[in-house]
Amino acid sequence: MFKSEKSRMRAIFAGIVLLTLIATLFNFGAQYNKLADKLSLPLVKDVPFHLGLDLLGGTHLVYRADVSEISDKDKSLSVEGVRDVIERRVNVFGVSEPIVQTAKAGNEYRIVVELAGVKDVNEAIKMIGETPLLEFKEENKEVKELTLEQEKEMNEFNTTAENKSQEVMRKIKAGEDFFALASEYSEADSELGWISNQSAYADIYEKASKLEPGDISAGFFEDEDGLNLIKVTDKRAAKESGEIGLDKKEVKASHILICYSGADYCESGLSKEEAKKKIEAIKSQATPATFGELAAEYSTEPGASDSMGDLGWFTREMMVDEFSNTVFNQEVGTISDVVETQFGFHIIYKQDEKTIYEYKVSRIFIDTKKKTDITGPEDPWKNTELTGKFLQRSSVQFDPNDGSPQVLLQFDSEGKDLFADITRRNVGKPVAIFLDGYPISIPTVNEAITSGDAVISGKFNIKEAKLLAQRLNAGALPVPIELINQQTVGATLGKTSMEKSLQAGIIGVILVAFFMIIFYRWPGVLAVISLIIYGLIVLAIFKLWPVTLTLAGLAGFILSIGMAVDANVLIFARLKEELRSGKTISVAINEAFRRAWPSIRDGNISTLLTCFVLIQFTTSIVKGFAITLALGVLVSMFSAIVITKYLMKITMKEGIENKRWLFGIK
Repeated sequence: MFKSEKSRMRAIFAGIVLLTLIATLFNFGAQYNKLADKLSLPLVKDVPFHLGLDLLGGTHLVYRADVSEISDKDKSLSVEGVRDVIERRVNVFGVSEPIVQTAKAGNEYRIVVELAGVKDVNEAIKMIGETPLLEFKEENKEVKELTLEQEKEMNEFNTTAENKSQEVMRKIKAGEDFFALASEYSEADSELGWISNQSAYADIYEKASKLEPGDISAGFFEDEDGLNLIKVTDKRAAKESGEIGLDKKEVKASHILICYSGADYCESGLSKEEAKKKIEAIKSQATPATFGELAAEYSTEPGASDSMGDLGWFTREMMVDEFSNTVFNQEVGTISDVVETQFGFHIIYKQDEKTIYEYKVSRIFIDTKKKTDITGPEDPWKNTELTGKFLQRSSVQFDPNDGSPQVLLQFDSEGKDLFADITRRNVGKPVAIFLDGYPISIPTVNEAITSGDAVISGKFNIKEAKLLAQRLNAGALPVPIELINQQTVGATLGKTSMEKSLQAGIIGVILVAFFMIIFYRWPGVLAVISLIIYGLIVLAIFKLWPVTLTLAGLAGFILSIGMAVDANVLIFARLKEELRSGKTISVAINEAFRRAWPSIRDGNISTLLTCFVLIQFTTSIVKGFAITLALGVLVSMFSAIVITKYLMKITMKEGIENKRWLFGIK
């Protein structure tokens, strides 16, 4: 064997080992993190499996959409609009991977809803069945004021809280134990655990970042919830999401942007080539001392003349990838080469960098009252009389000047008058369009509109414009839905089904492993190792995709294991024949894989084609089965043709063909 081929084999083997380790970390992230926390090792993100309703428990609902009042050309769009509304409604319940699909049975339009893990089925059915509510709202300038009695109540409550905080501070200064005082006085959870700069406790994190482990804050401080006294018990470097062992950093930088016609949010008339030449000319002049002045003079970023290109402190995920990859890899005090992003060309001056830390925090919390606790939060929007019942229809059209997509609104006679009044009093101001309590568009009124037809324009692509029109029609067109079928799976039944399925799968895999080892001996052992790696990779893909696992999906996965075994059987059967004919082990391995490949390829391609048809033209359980089977088949080809092959080449040396018992040859 040539040296270059040996190096190639070692590199592939190292890649297989690395891939196996990564897949193992993804599959057993929770178990690894428990051990890593004790040993102060880097943690990994634990990604859970997404379970379908037949495993997690839940309900399967089928609705009939009444489209009898809708014109034929609008029926499909109207039903899609209702599907979109239902999908957003069921997300309120926090269910695991809800599935909402439309289907047509004869002349009937149906909507299929699968809610895995939903706790209140009746409430879900009630909310889903409501007609979509479309509302037009304007800015709310009204300010809620407290009554004298309410203000007195708030002040008395806060005085009591302040007295309690002073009492706690006297005891802290007297040397009493912080945790004992937390148990006695804290009015909320005193153990916050590890908090980061992206957690819900922004004010607490800011105070903790100025302390070292063992320190207590100088006194109580107020956040939006109440008064806090904190103690930092531990500190560690935060880790980059998805990066094993890489400390999370924060960078302070400035940049100069030269955008060009066609770049996002760019009003420059420069061509791409002209912008590139201009930024390169600026780069040749730029130094750390002159960078701010050059940014103020040349940068096309809005406000650059005042900010001098300063971006302040930011983390990797706050910028687009091209920008972050450059600035986080360059040295502090340097100016980058030209970087292109969707906004144009940049050069970046990296001023400083620091590690972001997480803090383990305990606190004593004392509740206070604010004005909004009594009056409720100020609503930035207030209702108008205009609702979806006055909207005749919404459609997509194109701007005759530049061809950009727009959304056209057409109101009836009463809606025309209401809309005219709204636009007259809101010229230059935004008017929000809400669907089921959520804003779907907030256009600015350019002029009073009295014709009854309005156009929403902006930086839409055709897909976004169609989605907005679809949502508007969902709240405007009368599409009642009727529940015609409901099937509920209990969580206990789902858990039992999953346990039995996994048990059956494990028993099957063990029996297959015994068969492979007994019948094919050493190649069988390697096949079992390859199948284990195959299983780890497929399960990791299920987590990362993510694939919603159902009983049918698990069946597809187990079936794909059988197909992976079939591939190995074809290869090993051919290997036996090649060894019986007297060929050396290296020649026999190559020939076995070469001759077995056409059969493996054809069998798997036919299966993949079937899966493709099922994915395209079926829904729910059948589609889940097809997806898991297709993924399993693709990975099984990789495991048989790459993993098994190179395990054999690494472990089987020349001369081993004489030990025929190792291959099950008599």
